[in-house]
Amino acid sequence: MKNWDLLCHTVMNSLKENLAPFLTYHDWRHTEHVIRMSEYIAHKENITDEEILLIKTAALFHDAGFIYSVSDGHEEASIELAKDKLPQFGYTKIDIEIIAGMIRATSIPQEPKTKLESILADADLEYLGTDSFERIGTNLYYEIKHTKPNLSITEWNEIQIEFLQSHQYHTPYCIQYRNPIKQRNLKLLVEQRNER
Repeated sequence: MKNWDLLCHTVMNSLKENLAPFLTYHDWRHTEHVIRMSEYIAHKENITDEEILLIKTAALFHDAGFIYSVSDGHEEASIELAKDKLPQFGYTKIDIEIIAGMIRATSIPQEPKTKLESILADADLEYLGTDSFERIGTNLYYEIKHTKPNLSITEWNEIQIEFLQSHQYHTPYCIQYRNPIKQRNLKLLVEQRNER
């Protein structure tokens, strides 16, 4: 039997203690949010309780690789950590392969292949289509600025515009409820750029 409560407590404590302080976007709060959103979207998509547990587990681990690597490709470090830890908490090899697929689906550009992968991918970037977009985007800006100190806010806004233009949601829920707000956020960024 899977021990989600102990697993979640163990991994969240590890994230709180070991993630670098400059990770102002990829912090434990982001992981907590993605767990909540993935469960919420999964319920909207009529996913079974067992599958929801796998989605929540993938959400818990999806950025844990930042403990070991702050470069692109942290997802593979996250998968290795999940493969190492999950058998101790009652997860099977098949469970772990499904979880690994979901974690890989959060890599940019997102290319989910299954419904579960689509749910986690959308939960990870759900904020793009919310009123929290500017605040969360600012957190990501300062995180990136740690490794790219010359990145200006103007350059950052251009990156965000390009990203929002290329990004697509995958689940019916996010397409219906998050995409319109994402388009509004994009429009605001373009208007700000045009005012300069």
